[in-house]
Amino acid sequence: MGAFDVVAVRKQFPALDEGAAHFDGPGGSQTPQAVADAVARTMTSALANRGQLTAAERRADEIVVNARQAMADLLGTSAQGIVFGRSMTQLTYDFSRTLAKTWSPGDEVIVTRLDHDANVRPWVQAAEAARATVKWLSFDPETSELDDIAPLLSDRTRLVAVTAASNLLGTRPDTERIAAQVHEAGALIYVDGVHLTAHAPVDARYADFYACSPYKFFGPHLGVLTAAPELLETLKPDKLVPSTDAVPERFELGTLPYELLAGTTAAVDFIAGLAGTGSTRRERLASSLQAVEQHEDALRDDLEARLRAIPGVTLHGHAAHRTPTLLFSVEGHAPSEVAERLAAAGVNAPAGSFYAYEPARHLGLGPAGAVRAGLAPYTDQSDVDRLVAAVSALTVRSSTN
Repeated sequence: MGAFDVVAVRKQFPALDEGAAHFDGPGGSQTPQAVADAVARTMTSALANRGQLTAAERRADEIVVNARQAMADLLGTSAQGIVFGRSMTQLTYDFSRTLAKTWSPGDEVIVTRLDHDANVRPWVQAAEAARATVKWLSFDPETSELDDIAPLLSDRTRLVAVTAASNLLGTRPDTERIAAQVHEAGALIYVDGVHLTAHAPVDARYADFYACSPYKFFGPHLGVLTAAPELLETLKPDKLVPSTDAVPERFELGTLPYELLAGTTAAVDFIAGLAGTGSTRRERLASSLQAVEQHEDALRDDLEARLRAIPGVTLHGHAAHRTPTLLFSVEGHAPSEVAERLAAAGVNAPAGSFYAYEPARHLGLGPAGAVRAGLAPYTDQSDVDRLVAAVSALTVRSSTN
């Protein structure tokens, strides 16, 4: 693992020149110059539908091939099992409908109270259409740890949908252990890796399906799903008659956004270069993300301790294993008001439930949610200091009124 230089990292992000302290990364990270350049360069190059006849066709094909390999390197899986889509939500809906074709009345699907709704509602709706039974795995509101899944599993379980990390609370369930239990029951597991992939090394081979979003880790807005090619071969999605039936292309509707795929490759290469060591890109990615994890967790621990010491601040979620994500409320202030006050101080920490409908409701926060502070590789100590100072100023004003 190489040395992590946050000063050098920050210089790669033009958006930081505006001066705001960005804690809004869980909703989408800022973009490094290298990624923007890759997108622009692709859009101004000659392109055509994929093929091998012309330079434009070959360029398009190479972009797709490179992007599949980049994502496979990031996730530790096969390039032939990488599927691109408009978003993780769109991919999950597509796969829920495809998998539901194999379900029968009385079959069971398990979803959790911890997940973003993109890994809940598609499965609930697909189960309803197939007349399958939906079971709910809950979590402890105090610790934000998932309950034991074993009592919910049966020989009728067909699929379990679970998050690798909560986008609201940061909780990182032991998805590898859950996957082993799910597989022992003869079922499939679909893992939402959107929030985790930006913060830690990932080896997604334990999951039957693992989905993520490059715009959470410095890339463009699209979604990625990885699965074993052999598993994808068994699935028959709805598709146009003349479109290819090859895997993984049979799951990709229409022409792929070549410029976004080029940006995705650039984002993966950017991560590999943060603090990467090793002879392969996969090795450099793993060491870089280990360094990122150490940097972010150290700042999170400092921020958490200082917020906890401010009178009137309540922190939600206390899982032992978490991403660098904190959710908090300030007594006497609506979450939206806190976010507005922070924004006025140049601190971007939004408020809401962030589409984590079930966990926000389970915590009693409702649609208003709370304020979320998410750290990123470009977060530095001065950002943390600014957030703490802004929250402290808010509580001081409240106590003097």
